[in-house]
Amino acid sequence: MKLYDCQFAPNPRRARVFLKEKGLDIPFQEIDIMGGENLKDDYLKINSTGLVPALELDDGNIICEVPAMCRYLEAQHPEPNLLGKDAYETALVEQWERFAEMNGMQAVGEVFRNQLPAFASRGLPGMSDIGAVPALVERGKNRVAAFYSKLEQRLTESEYLASDRYTLADITAMCVVDFATFAEMGIPEANTKTQKWHAACQARPSAQA
Repeated sequence: MKLYDCQFAPNPRRARVFLKEKGLDIPFQEIDIMGGENLKDDYLKINSTGLVPALELDDGNIICEVPAMCRYLEAQHPEPNLLGKDAYETALVEQWERFAEMNGMQAVGEVFRNQLPAFASRGLPGMSDIGAVPALVERGKNRVAAFYSKLEQRLTESEYLASDRYTLADITAMCVVDFATFAEMGIPEANTKTQKWHAACQARPSAQA
């Protein structure tokens, strides 16, 4: 297998952390998103959406979405379990992982892409000639604040996001928080449950992936 990666981007980091948790050591090929390499013909032949990451299997087949990659890898390497041990826990992992991606990662991305000059003509990931909209920055910041509020509420109910143990939902949420911190939107000081959870996630060796 091989992962088409971008070290600074939060989405491929989700895949790297998942691979590390599974104890899988595979080669990575860096794709320069800032330089627009993901929109060049060579990469578009691998993933026509222009998004990173992409997982190339040993037989040459490609999987392009992180949750789909994780589902494939979990089926091939079921331990440690990261997607749910029964039907209900599996549903909760998917529910909270989706929350982290849609309410967190997309919100931070809205701020990041609409204020960074390098993305002035790439306001949406995987697309060229889609102009940034600076007016969306404030909306994105409000969405990030709402994400943190809901995350804190959930973590008063559960040690980890989907259940009482670390799962893919925590991987995605950790990547969101670290991306937000990089974009100067770190965890609010009052959100002590989130701070404790984040410290536990960061203490795992996989967090360095």
